[in-house]
Amino acid sequence: MQRTAHNRRSDSGPVSSDWGEKSHMNYIIEARDLTKIYESAVQVVALRGVTLEVKPASFLAIMGPSGSGKSTLLNILGALEVPTKGQLLLEGTDIATLTDDQRTLLRRRRIGFIFQQFNLLPIFSASENVALPLRLEGVPAAEADRRAGEMLELVGIADRRHHLPSQMSGGEQQRVAIARALVAGPAIILADEPTGNLDSTNGERIIGKLRQLVDEQQQTVVLVTHDAAVASRADRVIHVRDGVIVEDFDPSHGMPASGTTLEPRA
Repeated sequence: MQRTAHNRRSDSGPVSSDWGEKSHMNYIIEARDLTKIYESAVQVVALRGVTLEVKPASFLAIMGPSGSGKSTLLNILGALEVPTKGQLLLEGTDIATLTDDQRTLLRRRRIGFIFQQFNLLPIFSASENVALPLRLEGVPAAEADRRAGEMLELVGIADRRHHLPSQMSGGEQQRVAIARALVAGPAIILADEPTGNLDSTNGERIIGKLRQLVDEQQQTVVLVTHDAAVASRADRVIHVRDGVIVEDFDPSHGMPASGTTLEPRA
């Protein structure tokens, strides 16, 4: 499936909470010729000229074997890493034009991250963990707590709001992490193997919640997974191998002819 890139206006000014409203574009993410090379004792080329465009309010799954470059791609799309070569536009803004501080604000305000390791603060309750991004933005404690409660209700664990992470199951902790990723109303949600440590029931619950966010909240989800069942819930699947996209398809139409894309988890 070929997609044509379009030129977008770059904006090197400060990142604001209404940043995404500055331009009207067909794509919320535009990655052009992304190359990532890690220099160490042995040079590792993680990405080799990846071009990818993602529409708003869509669900993209990224698959591929270990070492294929899929997590590196996700990190670059989330402005956690910078490419060695190539261009990334988020909501029409060229990330290369932003300062480090502006990229930090972008990640905090426009991108929600969900990782396989939940990264919850162990001394904070579920509600305090979820409220943390708002408190960092200067939201008053009472308002941050109210919004955290709404997010915990959304993911179905409002009754655990006062519990510490150590007092919750893995599935409950993951839902807290999702609530934290959503509380600031990000345009983009990036998830790296979010069901990897969960049983099938909790995994299905999490993917169902992400699907609901796309369908009902009009948010954009980009997810890395090894799981064919998870990928089947997406609108689109790309398969990355040796740092390049080798397949790009709609999973509702079934397996590609090659039959190589939807791999079982190793």
